[in-house]
Amino acid sequence: MTIHNKISSGIKISVQVSLNEDISIIEQSRFFFNYQITIENNNPFAVQLLRRHWEIFDSLHMPRIVDGEGVIGLTPLLEPSQSFSYTSGCDLHSEIGFMEGYYTFLNLVNGDTFEVEIPRFDMCFYGKLN
Repeated sequence: MTIHNKISSGIKISVQVSLNEDISIIEQSRFFFNYQITIENNNPFAVQLLRRHWEIFDSLHMPRIVDGEGVIGLTPLLEPSQSFSYTSGCDLHSEIGFMEGYYTFLNLVNGDTFEVEIPRFDMCFYGKLN
């Protein structure tokens, strides 16, 4: 399994993605992918994740934009060297797509907000990779 990593503004984002075969319906072109994200605060100050912005590309459909508060209903606070992991998912109508985006964080020392890039990660049905 490939891990995608990116560090920006002192925050390391790591992503692992896999096809969820239990709920995908391959015959009907319904592909559901799970992704696990780990967020690690490498800054010398505490931060809080406020918002997420996703751009979802499906090779056979229009791109989707998803904006919202926090992740999985949480706005985690991370002290220096702390990390937070969560798992979520995305459905596609084709065998190939990808996601990318950014998180908005709050610097809990000076009150500034800043964006952290989420590395692009591909979502591919293994049957198409032959």
